[in-house]
Amino acid sequence: MSVATESTEKTFASLNPATGEVVAEHPVHDGADVAAAIDRAREASRWWGELGWRERRLRLLNIKGSLARNLNRMAEIIHQETGKPVADAQLETIMAISHLDWAARNAQKVLGPRTVFPGMIAINQKCTLEYQPLGVVGVIGPWNYPIFTPIGSIAYALAAGNAVVFKPSEFTPGVGTYLAELVAGVVPEHPVLQVVTGYGATGAALASSPHIGKLAFTGSAPTARKVMAACAENLTPIVAECGGKDACIVDGDADLDAAADAALWGAMSNAGQTCIGVERVYVVDRAYDAFLGKLTEKARELRPGFDREAAYGPITMPGQLDIIERHIKDALDKGGKAVVGGPESVRKPYVEPVVLTDVPDDSAAVCEETFGPTITVHRVASLDEAVEKANRTSYGLAGTIFSGSKSRAMEAARAMRSGMTSINAFAAFAQVAALPFGGVGESGFGRIHGADGLREFARPKAITRQRFATMNLTSFGRSEKEMARVLGLINMLHAKRYKR
Repeated sequence: MSVATESTEKTFASLNPATGEVVAEHPVHDGADVAAAIDRAREASRWWGELGWRERRLRLLNIKGSLARNLNRMAEIIHQETGKPVADAQLETIMAISHLDWAARNAQKVLGPRTVFPGMIAINQKCTLEYQPLGVVGVIGPWNYPIFTPIGSIAYALAAGNAVVFKPSEFTPGVGTYLAELVAGVVPEHPVLQVVTGYGATGAALASSPHIGKLAFTGSAPTARKVMAACAENLTPIVAECGGKDACIVDGDADLDAAADAALWGAMSNAGQTCIGVERVYVVDRAYDAFLGKLTEKARELRPGFDREAAYGPITMPGQLDIIERHIKDALDKGGKAVVGGPESVRKPYVEPVVLTDVPDDSAAVCEETFGPTITVHRVASLDEAVEKANRTSYGLAGTIFSGSKSRAMEAARAMRSGMTSINAFAAFAQVAALPFGGVGESGFGRIHGADGLREFARPKAITRQRFATMNLTSFGRSEKEMARVLGLINMLHAKRYKR
């Protein structure tokens, strides 16, 4: 079942998940519409790429400025289409603005031409490395963070010199449409960002096009496999971010008030509909009881709703309610305890906070992504055991560690199988535009954000230019004397024995 339901053959309605009211009507773009958008983007990409670094930087900074001036309007659309609190929608937009700013200001430094030392064998060569645009980048975005997540691909792809065709989720098409309007207001010459709206078939048409240079996808792992299969037909590379089952680790000497506050926000904010949200907590034995007491006390104070006093909003996808309820019941059936809430907490379209303890490691609530305001809390003997259990998952997106020891925390962070780990704070990396974002395993591959995110949307180009003639070893005319000189040089440079 979809919140965005088809109203006619040509259009569909996006609905407010809290009230069921129609937010707006949007076109269902078919394969021909997508192809036409890509054709326009191909022309736009040539113009955009030829503008040069300074001109693109100026336009991107003005796009950032336009989004900042219209922040409240964007947040209201997010609020209406997802149901999340206005303040959370504003925070999401603020983070999107910071990424636009970073991508604009750093693109030339990261991707601009630079000289590379050729080494002694090729000392007569002038070596240049530069990064060229891919042309058209396709972006398929999610509904849970409909501006922040796709901007991590859109901003960086534009900064790298590409044009973008963006397919927002059918649950949040208005966010994508409004973003494209803002971009067109700053860059009226060519459609460097276009939006196509619709259901899965619209996204499939984008993924299967032979005329896109790369696809950035955010969604579930099963859908990612289908998208990858479509891209494989044309050997189109893909960046995939596919969710997670992230863990928070609490050491025995951690600041328990801060840890409980962070775990609660990580688990419950956005109604738990966060790919990097906290779904499992592993607490070292001597801190377990105190931590659980603080967490449950805070959790009982939270209330979902659509009003401004609500802590979080509704479940955006109605079908997710069944998954959340199944996970809670499975945990209890296998011996777990609900210390806050329970199956009765699922009250369509809302889910009240649920805190589960003594949940077996093989239960769905521990193994599968729940994507709801639930959390499982586990007692462990040591930090090492916590890391080992945190890594018992096919996912590997992010993680959180609270500890009073810098060295232990850093060691655990490095050992955690994840693309990002935050120490003594929840998801601080997401606020740092210079850091890459992405996962391993079932959580996907490739990176957005930071220098890695810029390089993700460009192709490296190596150029050598011979500055003066010397021994030509790649010629049938090379002499034995020349080979002897080269062999002597190699022996001098590389044949020595190395000692500790």
